[in-house]
Amino acid sequence: MANVVAIVGRPNVGKSTFFNRLIEQRQAIMDDMPGVTRDRHYGYAQWTGKFFTVIDTGGYVTGSDDKFESQIRKQVELALDECTAVIFMLDCHDGLTGYDKEFAKVIRRSKKPVFLAANKADTPAKSMLASEFYELGMGEVFPISAENGGGTGELLDELINVFPNEGVADPDAGIPRIAILGRPNVGKSSFLNVLIGKERSIVTDEAGTTRDAIHTRYKMFGNDFILIDTAGIRKKSKVTNGTHRLRAYHLCFGD
Repeated sequence: MANVVAIVGRPNVGKSTFFNRLIEQRQAIMDDMPGVTRDRHYGYAQWTGKFFTVIDTGGYVTGSDDKFESQIRKQVELALDECTAVIFMLDCHDGLTGYDKEFAKVIRRSKKPVFLAANKADTPAKSMLASEFYELGMGEVFPISAENGGGTGELLDELINVFPNEGVADPDAGIPRIAILGRPNVGKSSFLNVLIGKERSIVTDEAGTTRDAIHTRYKMFGNDFILIDTAGIRKKSKVTNGTHRLRAYHLCFGD
């Protein structure tokens, strides 16, 4: 049984920043704009000799103006079903919000071990604000800074105690990788979903739905592959913002 950790929470609390810190690579796109992460994004991490898979997820909300809201929620719920343990990311700057309280109910239904990470606790004064999250009644709160790594050691020390085994350093080592490339909105994500027989990547008619490079293990005729769904390739003249520029940078392998 693999050790799998899902990082979940509402939008813009620092999930992708923490994901990148755990896997020690800049794989997930980070931006101050909420809603950049949509699909589930996987990476591998280790702490004191124990190895685990990390899942970065999109921000979980209800009743927003985001047209991808329901599909992002589905991706988050799939991650909760798959994981061994949950890191519930919260934001010390914003404090406990209604979205946090509603999402806590969803997490409780998963019946998985939950670790509350109160992010953006960059100073002792901000760390004190984390005590508000005890109101959720979900156990210990760990003030952390995903940006500079403060407090993450204490969180990880407790997290690895719930793992059923030592884990595997990189389950995908040595497996051939095949990237699905093309311009925006030509059906790359739909093709991936048809191949694997389930909705791995979010699909819409809107160009640019896929942002991160999405890695998926695939087996056919007795052989294993890693299929990589990528963001659409754009001409330089069509790139208008930082997120689009990062799409090209993270096209297949992150760094």
